[in-house]
Amino acid sequence: MSLYSDDDLLMLSGIQHIAFCERQWALIHLEQAWAENVRTIEGHHLHERTDDPFDNETRKNIRVVRALPIVSYSLGLRGIADVVEFHRGEIYIENVNIEIEKRKGWWQPYPVEYKRGWPKHNDCDVVQLCAQAMAIEEMLSIRIDKGFLFYAQTKHRTEIVLEQSIREHVKDLSMKMHIMFKEAKTPRPKKGKHCASCSILEICQPDIISHHKSITAYLKRMVDMEVEKQCGGF
Repeated sequence: MSLYSDDDLLMLSGIQHIAFCERQWALIHLEQAWAENVRTIEGHHLHERTDDPFDNETRKNIRVVRALPIVSYSLGLRGIADVVEFHRGEIYIENVNIEIEKRKGWWQPYPVEYKRGWPKHNDCDVVQLCAQAMAIEEMLSIRIDKGFLFYAQTKHRTEIVLEQSIREHVKDLSMKMHIMFKEAKTPRPKKGKHCASCSILEICQPDIISHHKSITAYLKRMVDMEVEKQCGGF
């Protein structure tokens, strides 16, 4: 079911931003603010090969497709899947595998998202992977039960089972993205431990903005007191 048109589509990669911090998402996707730090630079280097759409390969019974354009009109998201592996089988399974032109057998797709660093304690990477899977499902009219996260530091891929609870979370986050995009308002910062790893901390300035809020409140109180004082003289 299509809920959104081409004009409504937002960047799928933004789902990891809004899962991390609503203000970060708004600064990047509403205000077009961005800043490079060590983490994002390392991430760019990690994606150099996966972002080449012509660097595809077949290894035994696995077809590896890189930088695959994907779209979901039910979520209203578009983007690029780092890697999608198509695993070959001999038997057709309804809503599970598909044919690939000029290749024998039946092929079942699994998205693989490449990340720098270590596995995270939050679900930012998981929801991005799930959103990719949901987009591929919609495009191919199939069901994908799992995907993989590959972390550069561990040199190991983690299998992620795409449970219904994760899918519902993706739907909620994508809906929130569209609401915030329509309202075009950047939330005030909510400072926490996650701020230390934020790539746009210097742009966000949570300490200054939070302090500014207290100054504004102080000045308002001073003005109110002065007005009350002046009125009391009559």
